[in-house]
Amino acid sequence: QVQLVESGGGLVQAGGSLRLSCAASGRTFSVYVMAWFRQAPGKEREIVAAINRSGSSTYYADSVKGRFTISRDTAENTVDLQMNSLKPEDTAVYYCAADRRLNIVVVPSLYDYWGQGTTVTVSS
Repeated sequence: QVQLVESGGGLVQAGGSLRLSCAASGRTFSVYVMAWFRQAPGKEREIVAAINRSGSSTYYADSVKGRFTISRDTAENTVDLQMNSLKPEDTAVYYCAADRRLNIVVVPSLYDYWGQGTTVTVSS
C-alpha cells in the first residue's frame, strides 16, 4: 500500500513557474513507476510526465516537453514536477500516481495509487 500526498499548487501568471511535490509513504517507493497526471474542467485525465523506478527514463506529454521536468528522490520518497513557462492551458488539478509495472505506462486506469490532487491555475 502506498499513500501519496501532493503539494505545491497555486495561482501563477502565464510565463511563471511552479514546483509540485508528491510525498509517498511506505518503504517500497523504489518499486513504483511514478507519474503526474492532470485533469482540466470538462476534460479527461491525461498524463503529464512519468519516471521509471531508477529515474533513468522519463516520459513527457508533447504539450509539456521542454517546459516541465519530473524527478524523484528515492531516499526522501518524493517525486517532483518542475513546471516552467506556464500557460493558461496548463490550468488543471494535478495528480501524483504510482504503478508497479516495470515500464512506464500512460493510461490512467493502469495506475494503482493516486493522490488527492493539487490545483494549478495559470492566469493570462
